Amino acid sequence: MKFRLEENVADPTARDALTWKPLRLLSFYRLILAGLLTALFYGIADTGFGSQYPTLYTITCFAYVGFSLLAGFSARIRRPSYETQAVTHVLTDILAITLLIHASGGPASGLGILLIITVATGSLLLPGRMAFLFAAVAALAMFGEHIYSTLILGLQRSTDYNQTGLLGMALFATAMLTYLMARRIHASEMLAYRRGIDIANLAKLNAHIVQRLQAGIVVTDHQHNIRLMNETACKLLGVESDWVGRPLAEMSPTLYRKLMQWRESPGRDAGVMVSEGSGASLLPQFTLLGTADGIGALIFLEDTASMQRQAQQMKLASLGRLTASIAHEIRNPLGAISHAAQLLQESPDLGTGDTRLTAIIDDHTRRVNTVIENVLQLSRPGTSSPQHIRLQEWLHDLAREFSRSGLCATEQISISVEPGDLEAYMDPSQLHQVVWNLCQNAIHHGEADTPVNIRLQAVRNATSGATQLDILDNGTGIVPEMVDQIFEPFFTTRSSGTGLGLYIAREICESNQARLSYHPGTQGGSCFRIVFAESVTSAVYPI
Repeated sequence: MKFRLEENVADPTARDALTWKPLRLLSFYRLILAGLLTALFYGIADTGFGSQYPTLYTITCFAYVGFSLLAGFSARIRRPSYETQAVTHVLTDILAITLLIHASGGPASGLGILLIITVATGSLLLPGRMAFLFAAVAALAMFGEHIYSTLILGLQRSTDYNQTGLLGMALFATAMLTYLMARRIHASEMLAYRRGIDIANLAKLNAHIVQRLQAGIVVTDHQHNIRLMNETACKLLGVESDWVGRPLAEMSPTLYRKLMQWRESPGRDAGVMVSEGSGASLLPQFTLLGTADGIGALIFLEDTASMQRQAQQMKLASLGRLTASIAHEIRNPLGAISHAAQLLQESPDLGTGDTRLTAIIDDHTRRVNTVIENVLQLSRPGTSSPQHIRLQEWLHDLAREFSRSGLCATEQISISVEPGDLEAYMDPSQLHQVVWNLCQNAIHHGEADTPVNIRLQAVRNATSGATQLDILDNGTGIVPEMVDQIFEPFFTTRSSGTGLGLYIAREICESNQARLSYHPGTQGGSCFRIVFAESVTSAVYPI
């Protein structure tokens, strides 16, 4: 499951809420205003609206209604841009209201208050310096109307100078106050939206963490209905995830009974239970959880089998350290025994039987020393240095070195690499140790009367496409009953073997993110297969 956080407020829904939605509301307000002014003109005779120029008032009202419909449609389809529409709306409102004021006898008609509303609206739609531009345009429009009426038309309006001046001051005061208020509103909206994103992200993160917890989580309400259950709980209880909202008693009667016992005695240990669905042994832990309707419960479910495995791993780790310490302490007396046996062999008075006994002592001290060396190697981690290895040249060098060691003849080892430029990614010294050990095992476990033939075959894995190296021999193979045990430490079929070779080889491969496995040979014998990783980082490995 992928988890994604919301990043910023540049979201279509947020932009619609902060811009286009107010613009559509303004179109709706304008339509109601234009319709109301028209209805008052035709319905009530002495309102004073349109008293000086009725024809101009009528034309302006109908044009205003048409513009309102067109503006609402443009805001709905969002064409042209928001800024263009907002400026057009406010300037058209100023022009229409100025014409209505002129047709109704000037500022004395009382329609000047509509300009204050228009400037305030423009300041909210386009916060910033545009608010003062709208106030200036509206003030100039009123002064222009007054000058046109008095100087050109010759109308006598002695009180209009004062009213026009006061209206201009009111327009700029409105622009200033609305500008400050719009800044605070915009900052509050942005902060609230960011907080909303943070809360939504936190809720997503919490849900993601709960679903990915290794422990099972079940949350119930005051009526013991399931409110939340993560994937781990579903697996441990052996149920589907569709139990949310249904009673806990129906899903797991045993868990419900444990919950009821705990609620009666909160200090009591719940004890281990067996899941009806999965049969797993679970250890439930309960915590009271407050809900809007009452007291619910938070239930943690832990798999006791997993806990036992972890405890066993800790015991094995401690045992490994203890074993390494014991092996280190054994080396000193073992060395003394070996040295004493060698001195005894040099004695001229030693009989044939005693010579045989000292040889046995020497053989077994060497074997015990080999076991100790392997145990100490397992307890000393080191850092690998993986690199690309061209298998064609590398395998030929290994084969020559192995044949020169006297373990086998040159013709007993054959190499096949397909394609010829095939590469593996692993520490060369570690790969040398693994392949040498496997070839040595093939020689030691071969039939006494049949020459051992070893084939080193490198190809691409048919399934994954990774590089694959097979070490094949023509021996008797491994009986099926022992296949599962050959990689266990100290398992051996030879009296002189330590049983740690294959175990160390697999550990080295796993530390390089490679896989070592056994497969029966297609024509008899054994096949040990190494599948290399495509890329390996520096790893800790046993040497």
